Amino acid sequence: MSDPILRLEGVQTDIAQYHILQGVDLDVPRGKVTMLLGRNGVGKTTTLRTIMGHWRAKAGRITFDGADITARPTPAIARSGIGFVPENMGIFGDLTVEENMVLAAVSGRIDPARRDWIFEAFPPLRTFWKGPAGTLSGGQKQMLSIARAMIEERKLYLIDEPTKGLAPAIVTTMARALRELKEAGASILLVEQNFAVARALGDLVAVMDDGRVIWTGEMAELAGDAGLQERLMGLSMEGGH
Repeated sequence: MSDPILRLEGVQTDIAQYHILQGVDLDVPRGKVTMLLGRNGVGKTTTLRTIMGHWRAKAGRITFDGADITARPTPAIARSGIGFVPENMGIFGDLTVEENMVLAAVSGRIDPARRDWIFEAFPPLRTFWKGPAGTLSGGQKQMLSIARAMIEERKLYLIDEPTKGLAPAIVTTMARALRELKEAGASILLVEQNFAVARALGDLVAVMDDGRVIWTGEMAELAGDAGLQERLMGLSMEGGH
């Protein structure tokens, strides 16, 4: 693959005494959505957190947009153009929705056109703009979490399970917003357990097992091969479960 925006080479990460990542090799191409799939506990979240510098890689190399970021601190990685949406949402409940968004804007100001685009994608954020984020529903908090990563154009978005635990109608809203981000030419690395969402959004797939990437290919290839899904992830994904 020519000039991926993100490349992981032999990345190993330990958490306490546990060897979580055991040599992850992964290329994330520009302008595409790469799905990171696999059963629970195989290292998907740790991979995202290692890219962001929350966990320090013990071995291997992470290259972002041509620069080695393996040893950079998290704020520097964020400033270099990576937006991260953690699974636990990372919003400030006692601040207003607007204040949460302003904090997320690296430049400290919100572009009105970008804000209006986010309001179109997530109408509840317009409704509750001046209200405390802590009073939002779970689905609305998840919308805010993703909107915070989208408030400025980033070179790469890392998004961890954006539809987990959400009602179907909110999953649809979330998927539509992510599709708009994709259509705007964004590069996205997305961890997602909902295979219907993964199939709808993904261009490429990397499947993890036991701290390594064990298969990479086109989403269409994986989506069209139930036997391959069964072999790689040990579950039948027909019907979108």
